[in-house]
Amino acid sequence: MRSEYDLLAEEYDARWTTYIDRTVDETLRRLHVRGGESLLDVGCGSGAMLRRIVDGSPTTRCAGVDLSAAMIGNARGRLPSSVVLAVADAEHLPFAGNTFDAVVSTSSLHFWPQPVAALAEIRRVLRPGGRVVITDWCDDFIMCRVCDRYLRWRNPAHRDVHSGDECTRLLREAGLQVDSLDRYKVSWLWGMMTATARKQVLLAGKNFAM
Repeated sequence: MRSEYDLLAEEYDARWTTYIDRTVDETLRRLHVRGGESLLDVGCGSGAMLRRIVDGSPTTRCAGVDLSAAMIGNARGRLPSSVVLAVADAEHLPFAGNTFDAVVSTSSLHFWPQPVAALAEIRRVLRPGGRVVITDWCDDFIMCRVCDRYLRWRNPAHRDVHSGDECTRLLREAGLQVDSLDRYKVSWLWGMMTATARKQVLLAGKNFAM
């Protein structure tokens, strides 16, 4: 996957502008960015999500990771130096536990070889009560299902497109409290889903989602 996206980096934004804009819109609509918070984008690509957040909420402290050094290079060119960027995979985030108020990830989940491990790592870096918003392809739509089968055959970087129910299960297995999961189309045939979840707060031996 690293090699594939290193090669795609220069043309990625131009090729997928409409798709990127729509998925960023859908993710931010559910994220509810708050000034003064700290936020991590896992699989940040060329930084489109982070650029929108920085422009709309300058006091939000942002960071991003991506497996592709070329994509991180593109993100560095469009983002202020205050945004922390690193080449890293979702299962090994280079941050201390309880660091972020929010974590987002867009169109990355279907590449993760161990999604529960990656989501558990996201939970680790979230502060208690912190929220996560995951947007990805959705296997509940026929064309996504067809594309998934084809890519599993032809592309070794591709892992698995999940259904909405599977995504909910993965989040719960990682110890996250699922708040919602929405399915929708971004074109006449292509379907996506966005899940929102939280890291529970432990109080007096009980779990609470804030």
